[in-house]
Amino acid sequence: MKRKSEAFVNGKAKKRAIADEEAHQNFRDGLFGSNILEGYTSYYAASQPYKHGVIQDLVDDTLLRNVRNEIREHISFTPKETDIYKIHQSGDLANLDGLDDSALRRLPSLLTLRDSLYSSAFRKYLSSVTGSGPLSGVKTDMAVNVYTPGCHLLCHDDVIGSRRVSWILYLLNPDKAWKPEWGGALRLYPTEIQKTPAGDKVRVPQPDFTVSIPPAWNQLSFFTVQPGESFHDVEEVYRRDQATMDEDDRGRVRMAISGWFHIPQEGEDGFEEGLEEKLAQRSSLAQLQGGKADVFDEPQSHWEENPHWDDIDDNDNDELSADEIDFLIKYMNPNYLTPDTVEELAGMFSDESSLRLAEFLSPKFSARLREWLEAKDHEASPSLPANPFYATSKVGVARPPHKQRYLYRTAVQPIPTTPYPETDSMTPYDDLVDILFPHPAFTKWISLVTGITLTKSNIYARRFRRGLDYTLATAYEEEDPQLEVCLGITPTKGWGDEEEETDDTGAGAQDNRDGSRSSKTNGKGPSEPAKPEEEIGGYEMYMAGEDDEGTDGGAPEPSTHTGAGQRRKAKADPAVYKSAGDDEDDGVLFTQPAAWNNMGIVLRDRGVLRFTKYVSKSAKGDRWDVCAEYGVELGEDEDDDED
Repeated sequence: MKRKSEAFVNGKAKKRAIADEEAHQNFRDGLFGSNILEGYTSYYAASQPYKHGVIQDLVDDTLLRNVRNEIREHISFTPKETDIYKIHQSGDLANLDGLDDSALRRLPSLLTLRDSLYSSAFRKYLSSVTGSGPLSGVKTDMAVNVYTPGCHLLCHDDVIGSRRVSWILYLLNPDKAWKPEWGGALRLYPTEIQKTPAGDKVRVPQPDFTVSIPPAWNQLSFFTVQPGESFHDVEEVYRRDQATMDEDDRGRVRMAISGWFHIPQEGEDGFEEGLEEKLAQRSSLAQLQGGKADVFDEPQSHWEENPHWDDIDDNDNDELSADEIDFLIKYMNPNYLTPDTVEELAGMFSDESSLRLAEFLSPKFSARLREWLEAKDHEASPSLPANPFYATSKVGVARPPHKQRYLYRTAVQPIPTTPYPETDSMTPYDDLVDILFPHPAFTKWISLVTGITLTKSNIYARRFRRGLDYTLATAYEEEDPQLEVCLGITPTKGWGDEEEETDDTGAGAQDNRDGSRSSKTNGKGPSEPAKPEEEIGGYEMYMAGEDDEGTDGGAPEPSTHTGAGQRRKAKADPAVYKSAGDDEDDGVLFTQPAAWNNMGIVLRDRGVLRFTKYVSKSAKGDRWDVCAEYGVELGEDEDDDED
């Protein structure tokens, strides 16, 4: 009878305490030599933008090849997607102990690698290099993540619980060198200490990374987890360019084992009573400090009071005047201005609290606008120019990167009182952002189709650059709801919404808050958006936040597979809304693909999450939109509905 493997006890994978000599044999020759150790320690101490290190050829090559083969043969991966990542995960548990026992028996090399990485010898080695203090050998925390073309992980700081050191060990094709232009690099973001108006010093992440570490076979990248400082991301793995790729340009699969070393647990050498609680307090303090840093966020909201809201609230003023129609018809599809259509849209909004309107702009104006945008879409250095006619229009890059990044332009503040300027210096984009959207006639039209009185507005335009930009999910935190309008003006195709049918009126389909679709009555039934050839992101999504009940107000741990860190202003990490074979309620309330001439209108309640998905570098163009946020004055009927 064969003896049961010592790695298994009662059918479970037992962590073995490997002797130093055995552990040394599983790493490359010379790694534990004093000269090598001193070299890595010196590099780590001087590294920027925060302490990090890279060790090439970490593990015995034969052992790691066996690990890679076992993973490819015996571990299945599930594609999953949230606002912050798109990856393939090895099951639903971050720790290898969570895998099925029968699967573990087929992974002897992987278990040997785990036991070696968490051995006393290597933990002491890494602790010496990083100066982190003792590391736990009991609490192992590692998983396999696979990035195929289009996969990415956006900016975060890895701060969760008792983590002390974060690490990534790459299992790329050992016989085909990874090219940096394929992407997949670990990128590190610097922070700056700034002083708030109240005199508090806070760390503010900068919008661009300063260090990029491309992946390589048998390479270990690591850093000390520091709240509010250890910001990093994983660059998108880029799709092949069919026109320029080499014959051997294949196999762009970024496989890696990633994990964390934790502080010593009770019973281990170096355990400190209450240390984990102290770290949690430090983490919470960092989150609070991050809240104070909101004053450095860009763009800041610039609310403009609506001086006409009392007039619009008057029941006798429930139609557009001839002058207002004359103004709006220069820009808008005239079918949206008829009393019957306005009334019908108001009824649809009353039922669903959302609308999605196709072909919103008039054909003549939209043709001029599209021509201008298409020219901008092909410029070498993407930009968003300010309005030359009004000096109060501000442009910049949205920040910080753990919340958002895109080019923005604010509308003119205050709303212009001069007549519509007849000047060649005004582009159709200027007209849309600074003339139409702030105009009282447009505000009144929004009020009529929603049945809501609008008291103030915050207007801005965005350009999401390919391979760069996104917004991460944040929860709306005010007590009263907010009306949000977004006009998509993305001129390129391939975003998944080009084939949508519209009726004679030009009023197209809408997304309901439960994620279903409906359209204006035209006898054709609901229409579905066409699926793009490949997922390229760029869609706007609203999701239900977690119920306040039963929480302590803090952010619980999100998926430990990715280390996405604590998500301030969200009760929990946004739900996995895309997962193979996942039939559970995904919490999606409303979604709007990047599209041309397509408007979404949503009444957003407290706690509802909103984000714009990262735009893949393989998109045919950038994502463009113009947005308006409105403060609302709800009447008695609306108050009852909200209750």
